[in-house]
Amino acid sequence: MTRSFGWSGIARLGLVQACMGAVVVLTTSTLNRIMVVELALPALLPGILVAFHYLIQVVRPRMGHGSDVGGRRTPWLIGGMGVLSVGGVTSAVAVVWMATQPAAGIALAVVGFGMIGLGVSACGTSLLVLLAKRVPAERRAAAATIVWMMMIVGFAVTAGTAGKLLDPYSPQRLLAITSAVSLMAIVITTLALRGLEGAADAAPAEAASAAAASPGFRIALSQVWAEPTARRFTIFVFVSMLAYSSQDLILEPFAGSVFGYTPGESTQLSGVQHSGVLLGMVLVAVAGSGVLGRWLARLTGRHVEAAAPAVSRSASLRAWTVGGCLASALALLGLVVAGLSNGAWPFKATVFVMGVANGAFSIAAIGSMMSLASQGRESREGVRMGLWGAAQAVAFGIGGLVGTGASDLARWWFGTPGVAYSAVFAFEATLFVLAAWLALRAVGSAGAAPMRSDIPFEAPHRGATLVSTPRLAARDPQAGDVPVAIIKSS
Repeated sequence: MTRSFGWSGIARLGLVQACMGAVVVLTTSTLNRIMVVELALPALLPGILVAFHYLIQVVRPRMGHGSDVGGRRTPWLIGGMGVLSVGGVTSAVAVVWMATQPAAGIALAVVGFGMIGLGVSACGTSLLVLLAKRVPAERRAAAATIVWMMMIVGFAVTAGTAGKLLDPYSPQRLLAITSAVSLMAIVITTLALRGLEGAADAAPAEAASAAAASPGFRIALSQVWAEPTARRFTIFVFVSMLAYSSQDLILEPFAGSVFGYTPGESTQLSGVQHSGVLLGMVLVAVAGSGVLGRWLARLTGRHVEAAAPAVSRSASLRAWTVGGCLASALALLGLVVAGLSNGAWPFKATVFVMGVANGAFSIAAIGSMMSLASQGRESREGVRMGLWGAAQAVAFGIGGLVGTGASDLARWWFGTPGVAYSAVFAFEATLFVLAAWLALRAVGSAGAAPMRSDIPFEAPHRGATLVSTPRLAARDPQAGDVPVAIIKSS
């Protein structure tokens, strides 16, 4: 029987996520700045390269299908980290090459950023599937928070350390730092994953037979897309992440144009927003783990029965997802008022609230994603996670272009910066409201497994536990589970 991950296992996956963040931040931040400042290249160039690394992640469903067929995720995690690290070094070499041969350097950068996108696709998708399959339901919200906070730590530590070591800038320093970070990422990932997943559930002969009998990728993808919940959740992820990413690149210019913030003050504003994001993540982690409910039960002296813990946790994640989207929309409406008020508005407080709302909805959405990954046809977890990851990546790829392009268009149309930015923020608020409506439809069934056509129907009852394989049906119910009926496949 496959064992669940404890907190140490979750932390080890968090180390892998931190390594991913460490390599990615060097390419999307450090190399970005060097191309624009030191090499005096158009800012559009790094923007296109970063967008390309997002858009190439449409291959995530294919990567997930490969890990589904193989049965083990560790090879995809280590292999993906290897491709990501080589892509990071290749991109650094390309940037150095741009100083003497721009055309050749740009061509190599396309290859490097493409490898980064492929590496993130393979490693990130498999990591999410492992979390979804091996983390108990009551720990999923906390696990998502831990893993994503460790990624943020990877961003911060790498950016701060590399920034200090890179001064004064030289091509040799850049290559040395990038190579060192990439090598450390591979080593740490390999050590963190050693013995974590264990052997595949099935014996080698059975796994090979299952792989031969499994459908091809196109069939598997069409089967997943035919599942209403998976399809709706894909659309929700795209719309919500489009709204989330569209605001990112225009918030600091808005602060400077309307409120007169200096570059230093704008950077501090980003810190205020990210502080709110971290708070929102922690709130969802505490609420999703059931700690808050148990504390309230002890405080009030009431006995709370755990008759349907999975449904309760699902409802909590759904509420935080929908509430976070609506709160994000309200915060953006606050920025709309800020743009029309000529500076007479509690701007920093609004940005902080927006950060809290963004953090809450994003972690709740990830927790819901982990719950939904195993619903539907069996052995499609990787395809589902890949589909949702691809939707997020594409949204991030076009979100920055949508936000900046819409702000430029609105400024040309309205003539004044405040009104222009307000129009864009209003559009983003509308996207968040739409995302909340989509979440109501997509996340609402996260707590109950969908009925499959290949399972005989017996004794329907609210709260029945549907088990689709003899192996799962034979297991003992976990503590807190109250199955009313167990329906086995024939």
